[in-house]
Amino acid sequence: MALMITDACINCGVCEPECPNQAIEMGEETYVIRARRCTECVGEHDTPQCQTLCPISDCIIPNPRRQESREQLLAKHNRMKAKKNFSDALKLLDGI
Repeated sequence: MALMITDACINCGVCEPECPNQAIEMGEETYVIRARRCTECVGEHDTPQCQTLCPISDCIIPNPRRQESREQLLAKHNRMKAKKNFSDALKLLDGI
């Protein structure tokens, strides 16, 4: 399941640069997690880095509207990684 940031967020920004999927960005008032990019760090880390680093307890929680199994999260991670690798290869070819 993807994660979400609650209203308890103090906008410290510690989570944003640590997200391996660039799923965290500044919203209108607080940081938000784009659910379609969040893999809970499955495929990259043992635990979600945003939750690990957040100084506010229970600020980053499972998103009840985005139920995904570990297998689904890993599949999402693999799709995004393949897409990034393809994009990087195209950029490399563009430079030739």
